[in-house]
Amino acid sequence: MERGVVLHVSGRVTGDDLGILRAALEESQVVALDLVELELVDRDAVSLLASIEANSIELRHCPAYIREWIARERNSL
Repeated sequence: MERGVVLHVSGRVTGDDLGILRAALEESQVVALDLVELELVDRDAVSLLASIEANSIELRHCPAYIREWIARERNSL
């Protein structure tokens, strides 16, 4: 049995929303983000998602275009 929280993220995530997402991550024992309903992100959000994944939080159902963008972000570092 999985211990921790799976946070479902939907709609848009932009730089203006990152404080809310960071707070949710800090307040809970998040083990995964479910991104199945995520429709739009900006560069700041992609950077945060890449960082989240690098810190062992699973990105579930990540849309292909976001997955590719995360890979490009990592390769540019």
